[in-house]
Amino acid sequence: MSRIGKLPIDVPKTVKASLNNGVITVEGPKGKLSQAVCANVNVEIEDARIVVTRTNDEKLARAAHGLMRQLIKNMVIGVSEGYKKTLVIMGVGYKAAMQDKSVVLTLGYANDIEYVVPEGIKISLENPTKIIIEGIDKQLVGQTAAEIRSLRKPEPYKGKGIRYENEYVRAKSGKAGRA
Repeated sequence: MSRIGKLPIDVPKTVKASLNNGVITVEGPKGKLSQAVCANVNVEIEDARIVVTRTNDEKLARAAHGLMRQLIKNMVIGVSEGYKKTLVIMGVGYKAAMQDKSVVLTLGYANDIEYVVPEGIKISLENPTKIIIEGIDKQLVGQTAAEIRSLRKPEPYKGKGIRYENEYVRAKSGKAGRA
């Protein structure tokens, strides 16, 4: 039995969950999310709990059991609290600026990079070097943060680039470090 899959999901009072035709829909104060339920998994909604069970012991059912439970839990957290990732831009002259529904990044290339913000994501700038990404879909928030970070990954010699707020980049010593 999946250790994660067998745990019930507690649903807060502000969140409503419903199951129709193999699609679970979760609605809360921050928005509404829906997810198709895998065929090898049963989802039952009781009072303030959601219980996920598998139909059989096949490999696909065992794999989907914990996954479906965690996806539903992420939906419940997303519509009630939301998700947030913070990116920090390091480097002389590197900065970000908002322009309509896009972020313009100056990252040391010949041209500025314009990143169009996907639907369902809110991006704000605390200062020109700190980007805050917020949304209700955990996967979409993480994907957006990863795409922005990939525009200029942190390099190990000077530490320049875009990194997550709590990310540690180990600095290399370069040529002077040789014995």
